[in-house]
Amino acid sequence: MYQNHFKRVEEKYLLTEEQYTSLMRKIEHYIQKDIFFDTTICNIYFDTKDRDLIVNSLEKPVFKEKVRLRSYNVPSLESDVFLEIKSKYKGVVGKRRMKLQLTEFYQYMENNHYDKENQIMREIDYLFQYYKLIPSYFIAYDRHSYKGTKEDIRITIDQNLRSRKEHLKLELGDAGTLYFKEKKYIMEVKTLGAMPIWFVRSLSDPGIYPTSFSKYGSIYQKDKEMLVC
Repeated sequence: MYQNHFKRVEEKYLLTEEQYTSLMRKIEHYIQKDIFFDTTICNIYFDTKDRDLIVNSLEKPVFKEKVRLRSYNVPSLESDVFLEIKSKYKGVVGKRRMKLQLTEFYQYMENNHYDKENQIMREIDYLFQYYKLIPSYFIAYDRHSYKGTKEDIRITIDQNLRSRKEHLKLELGDAGTLYFKEKKYIMEVKTLGAMPIWFVRSLSDPGIYPTSFSKYGSIYQKDKEMLVC
């Protein structure tokens, strides 16, 4: 079984190698490996031809949303993938998603064939039709995921953030241009409420602070700056 919709509070942090090592040493007794601990996350982000969704998102509106197709590791055409709407409203992140085979997704894209009785799929289809969404970027990263041993907290550590603007199909592999020149870790902390005290205290010594880093947004901005140069 999988969750097809949920809301939570998320905080993001950018860590150096030294900060990552120090933090993990401090919190190792409070966390345990998740069932999908070691995974390569592959995404296709959809946008308008002028990338209006990500341009709007970067302006930090009160409400914003993204549409993406996600797989856990490189899929085959028969693999399950997730078609998702990810939204954010006043700091609370919501996700609504549909699980389907990759071949079913291509059938939807080719002839708009989908289960009309499924509410989430109707919402996704509305966004595809309203914005005339097309594949915009392939973005991948290697993830380690943890959960609290006692508290309801999930921590994911992403590295090797990479992307491509061609060959925008999940089954074509996870190769892409690395975003960071030096070693960096993207940590996301997800809870239903306040952060546990042990976690907050663990951030102080390594000097780790929240950031508003967006993978899609940061990659888009970097590409845009390179075109200007």
